Amino acid sequence: MTEQQPYSVAADYDGFQLRLYPEHLVAEVEVRNTFEDAANRAFRSLAGYIRGGNAAGTRIAMTAPVLQDGTAKENRYRVSFVLPASVSERSAPAPADPQVQVRSVPEGYAAALRFSGRWSQQIFEERARQLAAAVAAAGLTPVGPPRFARYDPPFKPWFLRRNEVLVSVRDPETANPAADEPAAQ
Repeated sequence: MTEQQPYSVAADYDGFQLRLYPEHLVAEVEVRNTFEDAANRAFRSLAGYIRGGNAAGTRIAMTAPVLQDGTAKENRYRVSFVLPASVSERSAPAPADPQVQVRSVPEGYAAALRFSGRWSQQIFEERARQLAAAVAAAGLTPVGPPRFARYDPPFKPWFLRRNEVLVSVRDPETANPAADEPAAQ
């Protein structure tokens, strides 16, 4: 079974779940392409990294979700693999492909809207608007752009796929504006 990014549920709201994600690492690639094709284009480089295309030649287990954020206006997207919890900043091997970057993401809160179905820009944008309205109604403050999270491989029937739209939010306890670093990526 594929390891999934850990989180704890902080609260359930009308229309979304508030989660606390621990600090974690991502391997990511920035691509210029359409929303639908960005993940496919980035996947080759990211899969190469976890399959041993790195300085140590070591394999890293695939995890879920695969994350995507960016802007349709510029056709520029960042696609990220969340690395397994067992991989630390010190133990993460350097990528052999210069397009792949590994970075640490700090602990933080994110609002999550879960849904099943197809992957398309239109569906993502509709769900992102829905999540933004629910987050605003709950009195939480979003930080950064929404992200699309895919949990399943493309060969899984579309009606069984787990998808999510995520948006980082300020800590609901402190509403600390200094903690505006998007966390759950």
